[in-house]
Amino acid sequence: MFAAIFPGQGSQSVGMMEDLYQSSSKIRELYKTASSVLDYDLWELTVSDPSKKLNDTVYTQPAMLVAGVASWESYTSRFDLLPKYMAGHSLGEYSALVCSGVINFTDAVKIVQTRAKFMADAVPSNLGAMAAIIGSTDKGAIDLCDFARDNEVLSAVNFNAPGQVVIAGNKSAVERAIDNSREFGAKRAIMLNVSVPSHCKLMDEVSIKLKNLLSTIHFNQFTIPVIKNIDARVYNDTAELIEGLSAQVKEPVQWTETIKFITNTGIKKFIEYGPGGILCGLNKRIDRSINSFKLDSIDAHELINDEFT
Repeated sequence: MFAAIFPGQGSQSVGMMEDLYQSSSKIRELYKTASSVLDYDLWELTVSDPSKKLNDTVYTQPAMLVAGVASWESYTSRFDLLPKYMAGHSLGEYSALVCSGVINFTDAVKIVQTRAKFMADAVPSNLGAMAAIIGSTDKGAIDLCDFARDNEVLSAVNFNAPGQVVIAGNKSAVERAIDNSREFGAKRAIMLNVSVPSHCKLMDEVSIKLKNLLSTIHFNQFTIPVIKNIDARVYNDTAELIEGLSAQVKEPVQWTETIKFITNTGIKKFIEYGPGGILCGLNKRIDRSINSFKLDSIDAHELINDEFT
């Protein structure tokens, strides 16, 4: 038994997925389809980023969605063994929902593109920020936000692993938190290179718009259970999907609890579908008995083949 996990924003890099793209006509067709929906060449953006847009959320989100789905397509073209559960970190939840059969691929590309635009429009440039608080407890990060908030928006938004929490909100509040982080147990505090402050109250209006958009989408039946970011529980029906995905943009990502939910069922093997391997690293911080594999290259097929067959 194993679980499938999908990364979100922050795992992107220029040239990601090139090995898999060159190896598979099916993956090349996937990028062609996405490019048609987006009205720009997604593969050119991914492989060379000539306009330096890959780290802009409007472009990052579609790029990471498709990267996750492409990695999954690469896996299913070679292996028959399916995961017991799926989960995606933040944006990665959309990749998981596509790969579980719930959302059609073209619908997901449209949703994610619109979601990204909603998010970019919600907060003027340079007024929002996110930072990683390293070494503090979850409570320490929450207390830090309470201390540094000063009537602005500031909260702990990604509970990634023990000793790694991401905070988000108004940029000035995030800067205050960084300056005071050691007093709350942090060893380091790092401003993240993101263009929008996700999973906090600055996204309240986005959540409303997203719920209206999701209410127009046709959702299919699950072929594989997907775990929600907001409460680390399995989605049960369409109403929960709409509620969970619309809330997700303004609520914390409960990643540590998500992985614990999976391991509590006896699963200790994970495959990360997409670039970077960040989630594999987080898994080791959550539970050192976990074995994680990233599938972002042809070479990874051999490792997975040796381990799973």
